[in-house]
Parts: sequence; structure tokens; C-alpha cells
Amino acid sequence: MAETIRDRVTKFFQKNFANQVMRRMPFQTLLETTGRKSGEPRRTPLGGRRIGDEFWFVSEFGENSQYVRNIKANPDVRVRLNGRWHRGTAHLLPDDDPRARMKILPGYNNLGVRTFGTNLLTVRVDLID
Repeated sequence: MAETIRDRVTKFFQKNFANQVMRRMPFQTLLETTGRKSGEPRRTPLGGRRIGDEFWFVSEFGENSQYVRNIKANPDVRVRLNGRWHRGTAHLLPDDDPRARMKILPGYNNLGVRTFGTNLLTVRVDLID
């Protein structure tokens, strides 16, 4: 799917403003991937829900999202939940229905994903610790 002007504006705002602030919030959920080109840690604020030993979320830009591209290159991730880091393995689930999945995820995050998302993709992280 081609990236729209709305996608570019949303990504610019998130990268340069919203994510900069949210990363600094001590209890904001963060996904840490390894940059596929740089090899450096990349931290992205997001919403989702822990269910047992799994963490579920929906990517609003699917395979166009930088962190999804990083996951495809290396699925070993970390997730910060309630201020504590957990290692895990991320799985992209294109056959899962992301709109149905969002019904069991926190509503405040779903508002942004529904509003700005153009290529929804469910992601599950199997938590190791």
C-alpha cells in the first residue's frame, strides 16, 4: 500500500514530537527493537495489553512502520511494561483481524490507531522474563 500524505504527516509528528515526549514518561509502554541498519536500540512508545506471558498490540502502519521492519530483520525485542523491561520475541500476525483484536486492547491507544492507521497489523510478543 502506498504511503499517503496523511501517513507522512502523522509519522513526522509522532517521530519529532509525540514520541520524544512519551519516551520520557516513566510508565509509558515502550517497544525496543534493534535498528536493522544501525544495530542500535530503537524505542517506540505504544499501547497494548499483556495477556499472560504475551504482549499484544496493533501497528497502525503495518509493514510500513519502522519498528515492524526492524522486527522482520530481528524479532528479539524488549517491552517496558509498568516501568519494568521484559525480553521477548515478536511475531507479526497478518492473518489476525486487527480491528477485532483492538476490542480487547486499551481504548485510549485504539483511538489513535483507528484515527491514523491505514495498514493495521497485529503483533504479539512472547515474553521471556
